[in-house]
Amino acid sequence: MLQKCEGIVIRTTDYGETNKIVTLYTREWGKVGIMARGAKKPNSRLSSITQLFTHGYFLVQRGSGLGSLQQGEIITSMRSIGEDIFLTAYASYIVELTDKCTEEKKSNPFHFELLYQTLNYMNEGYEPDILMNIYEMKMLNVMGLYPILNQCSVCGSTDGHFSFSIREGGFICHRCLDKDPYHFKLSPASVKLLRLFYYFDLSRLGTISVKDETKEELKKVITAYYEEYSGLHLKTKKFLNSMDQFRNLL
Repeated sequence: MLQKCEGIVIRTTDYGETNKIVTLYTREWGKVGIMARGAKKPNSRLSSITQLFTHGYFLVQRGSGLGSLQQGEIITSMRSIGEDIFLTAYASYIVELTDKCTEEKKSNPFHFELLYQTLNYMNEGYEPDILMNIYEMKMLNVMGLYPILNQCSVCGSTDGHFSFSIREGGFICHRCLDKDPYHFKLSPASVKLLRLFYYFDLSRLGTISVKDETKEELKKVITAYYEEYSGLHLKTKKFLNSMDQFRNLL
């Protein structure tokens, strides 16, 4: 049965001399794998539509097993990402995180929109660190993780100076700091941004200007929370960290 979907290429695997197995995250079906026959041939009409990060319409022959890609039409090629090694590193992490955290054939139009907006904003030149942090915070619920960001995770107080406790799984107020001697100290800006990234709608993103020291605080907290609770060890994240060190040398 021939069916059309809107999707984003989140992974490609070579199959034989000329074919590719392409993993799409689609608006209609969630995550699906499809066979793109001949897509590795340079003159193939499926070559460009099956590039990583490509957003397009895909006409798929669907059956009980792996679907077969018949044709495709590019909506957004995400060219700026493909032309920048740093943006490619960020976008690769975003799509690997998506791939590892989502189930096959489980439709979630909201998540599709989130993935598309994140890559599209990145392609348009928005701050990739911030987009990555927003996406990481939004992915927590997908993994069944619910950090406490609206009050102190120990006493429930909503006022005071907040730090972040990995042990308690969320914010911890200044009155309860002795409950976790290993808490992360946070500036008021970081507290506000962690809340914002977790709760707000990405489609309303304006220009967010974040100081370098605030970015560093956000990165430390989100990375530590992921390491403690997600169980993920992504190659793209390691690569991204080594790219960061490389960029600091430039």
